[in-house]
Amino acid sequence: LTDKNPIQVLVDAVKNGAPREDSTRIGKGGTVRRQAVDVSPLRRVNQALFFICTGARNSAFRNIKSIAECLADEIMNCAKESSNSFAIKKKDEIERVAKANR
Repeated sequence: LTDKNPIQVLVDAVKNGAPREDSTRIGKGGTVRRQAVDVSPLRRVNQALFFICTGARNSAFRNIKSIAECLADEIMNCAKESSNSFAIKKKDEIERVAKANR
């Protein structure tokens, strides 16, 4: 479908679907505020895989397509940085929130 090495497509999908910046809760003097932080490499990989799996599961739910086909679509969309990939949408949302909390 993509005429590329399938392993490379998966690696690209994980690389593109991982958020670079996230926000964490910091309690200070009784008030809780969110602070933007960088994401560690291992957490980036874990979150990217989680988002890809969640997106595939959500798209396969109440659908004719099998989970395998939905997972393949999600991985290819994520590798192409397509906006209809769940992982890319989630990454953009997380980074937007983190940018607001800098």
